[in-house]
Amino acid sequence: MPKGIMYVDNIRVEFENEPSVLAVCQKAGVEMPNFCFHSDLSVYGACRMCVVEDEHGKIEAACTMKPVDGLRIRTNTARLLRYRRTILELLLASHCRDCTTCEKNRACRLQEMAMRFGIQHVRYADTRPYMEKDMSSPSISIDYNKCILCGDCVRVCHEVQGVNILQFAGRGPNLRITTAENRPIIETNCVSCGQCSAVCTTGAITVKNEIGLAWQALHDPKKRVVIQIAPAVRVALGEAYGLPSGENVLDKLVTALKIMGADEVYDTIFGADLTVREEGPEFLRRLESGENLPLLTSCCPAWVKYVENTHPQFLKNLSSALSPMQMFATVLKDRYQQKDAEDGRTTYQIAIMPCTAKKMEAGRPEFRRFGTPNVDLVLTTQEIIKMIKESGIRFQMLEKESPDLPFGMGSGAAEIFGTTGGVAEAVVRFCLPDKSKNALRMIEHCGLRGSEPIRFGSIQIGEREVRIAVAHGLSNAGKLLDQIERGEVQVDMVEVMACPTGCVGGAGQPYALMNRKLQRAAGLYEIDRSAMFKRAERNPVLNTMYAEDLDKRSHELLHQTYEK
Repeated sequence: MPKGIMYVDNIRVEFENEPSVLAVCQKAGVEMPNFCFHSDLSVYGACRMCVVEDEHGKIEAACTMKPVDGLRIRTNTARLLRYRRTILELLLASHCRDCTTCEKNRACRLQEMAMRFGIQHVRYADTRPYMEKDMSSPSISIDYNKCILCGDCVRVCHEVQGVNILQFAGRGPNLRITTAENRPIIETNCVSCGQCSAVCTTGAITVKNEIGLAWQALHDPKKRVVIQIAPAVRVALGEAYGLPSGENVLDKLVTALKIMGADEVYDTIFGADLTVREEGPEFLRRLESGENLPLLTSCCPAWVKYVENTHPQFLKNLSSALSPMQMFATVLKDRYQQKDAEDGRTTYQIAIMPCTAKKMEAGRPEFRRFGTPNVDLVLTTQEIIKMIKESGIRFQMLEKESPDLPFGMGSGAAEIFGTTGGVAEAVVRFCLPDKSKNALRMIEHCGLRGSEPIRFGSIQIGEREVRIAVAHGLSNAGKLLDQIERGEVQVDMVEVMACPTGCVGGAGQPYALMNRKLQRAAGLYEIDRSAMFKRAERNPVLNTMYAEDLDKRSHELLHQTYEK
């Protein structure tokens, strides 16, 4: 990259690796307004809010402008301020302004910019026709009337996930974002990953809000409300209360849920240990027989849906082990049948997940027993934050309370399920005959950890060197599957997480860029380091359950095969 010196508002700034003038401005301490710039996506340059003016009076978008040695720019001239205010007025004129009832109220970039630039009056009339909301998806809600055409959703769907569901249509004043043939999103190949909602700058695409159903259950005396909490939630929820990314707030969250009316609160890491106990032996059997290799992990429902939609030839490779959420829910409801009959109540299972696709998974017909879903309701981290605030709970002041027993206990291996590479590492810990601390250190450095979009690790299991591939982001997963199919890559196991960085970067989490997502992942690894036991097979509650009857019933309860 070229080196040089720029002057931003007369501030001398050295640059070297900055890809744009926008990055140089940020280095100078200037927070440039923008809608369409997202550091994890390609540069689009459509909104024109980040314009700067050079010493010759030329105006150009900072996000697409390259740094040049000796360049002098201004970021807040009278012309630029008029320019930005006009853009904001035009955006607001063609935007639904029901801000007080919007899901993104007080978290909307357009609302933030309007306040920042003092927009108190819009001079232009809204001439756009009203568009019906698309509420067909089980995971997200779409209100095209709030779209400002920043294009972030289109780019993340294409560049990161590779499913290309959303696209631009029309030209000029008729330009809009839609699906192919303007179909409801449920009729497309959408995998419910929700990453479009994560990058949406307004309330055009949001996580489907099901808070009302949760309150109904919590206030129903005939329902025993049992809640499970996924690992990734505990290292992200605290951000909403000013706590550092990666700080473990599980015990405070348990306290909050009990105050809100939950009868029992458990930890999904119990289900993750179950997944390892079932997927580990399955992997060893496949290694021995050589059948249906590589084994593809099946914990991520968006990934499973992606394979069904785009690579059905690999369905036989998917592990039949249920996801941790489904593992836990199935076992719990099976064990509570008699208790429900005796108490005259119905067990209502709520799962708090970092993922919008879990809402889709909960509704799949495969995950119903005796006519009822294993998981009755999935709430994202965002939704549970709203419920806590609605309850008036001062989260920072809560005392700590551990999850209930017996299903509140899990291994360190289960904790790292929430980050990319964690599932594969947990399975390797189970399969490796050597159970020493040195073996754990060897696994840690075998190549499974990291942030590279596709990475490979190898480990010696018995007399065989086992090759493992890890991918996050479905676009990368698609590339990996194509390489495997062409014979360019030889691996025995593939772990895929649909969301970049894994579940810690799920669309149901508080909004974050890559750095904060990595801090969340580091928080999970820190929990693993201090865990009482590191492997799923050391879970004493599970050992007792397998000894009693679970071993005989595991195939019935804990496995599911997928067909085209």
